[in-house]
Amino acid sequence: MFSLPPNLQTPAALHGASAFTTVRVQGGAALLWPEHWARLCGTCAVLGLPDPASELPALPPGLHLLRVTVTDDGTFHSVRPLNPGPRPASGVSVVLTDWQTHPQLAAHKTGNYLPYRLAGAQAQAAGAFEGWLTDAGGFLTDGSRTSPVLEIAGELVQPAGGLPGTTRSLWLAGQPHTERPVHVSELPQVTRAWICGAGVGVVPVSELNGRALPVHWPAVTHPALGWPE
Repeated sequence: MFSLPPNLQTPAALHGASAFTTVRVQGGAALLWPEHWARLCGTCAVLGLPDPASELPALPPGLHLLRVTVTDDGTFHSVRPLNPGPRPASGVSVVLTDWQTHPQLAAHKTGNYLPYRLAGAQAQAAGAFEGWLTDAGGFLTDGSRTSPVLEIAGELVQPAGGLPGTTRSLWLAGQPHTERPVHVSELPQVTRAWICGAGVGVVPVSELNGRALPVHWPAVTHPALGWPE
C-alpha cells in the first residue's frame, strides 16, 4: 500500500469537485470558446467554484483538443493532439449502456465523470463507437462523449436531461426541432440519429442497438460541425 501523494489529497482529486470543458482547436483557434466558457461559468456557479478564466493561452496550429479545468485552486488547461482517424463515411454504431447520469449533475461537466467513462468502456467492449446513458426513469439523457440527436416521426428531437452540448446547439440552431424527454421504449421508432461533439463534429449513426439506420451526413459550413481532418 502506498501513501496518498499530497497533490491527490484535494476535493478535486478525491471527490471530483471540479468543472471542465473540452474544446476543439483548429488553426490555432479554440472553436466555440465563448459558448464553452459560458457553460463552464454556469457549472462553476452550481459547484461553488471560482469563475473560470476567460483568456486562453497561445494555442498550437493544427488539430488539438483543449481541456479547461476549474478547481478551488483556479483555472488550468491542457492540450493534446486530435487524431480521430479517417472520416467514417458509413456512419458509426451506438449502443444503449447500463449506466445512468447523475440526477443533479447531468447538465454539467464535472470531475464526477465515472458513469461516462464506464459507458464508453461498455460501448467499446461491444464494438460500438459511442454508448448512451439514461436516467433512473429509463429516459435517454446523454452519450459517453457526445450529445445525441434523434429523428422520430419526421421530427428532430433533442433528448432532455443531459449536458447542453455546444456542438449540438450550433447544429440545431435555426432548424425546427423539439427538446423533450425520450424514453428508451421510443428508440425503435428512431428513423435517423446523429451524435455531436467537439472531437467529432456532427456524425450520423448507422446502427443503433444492432438496428441499421439510414446514414445522412448533414451539409455544414462551420468548422466545429465537420469531422476533424
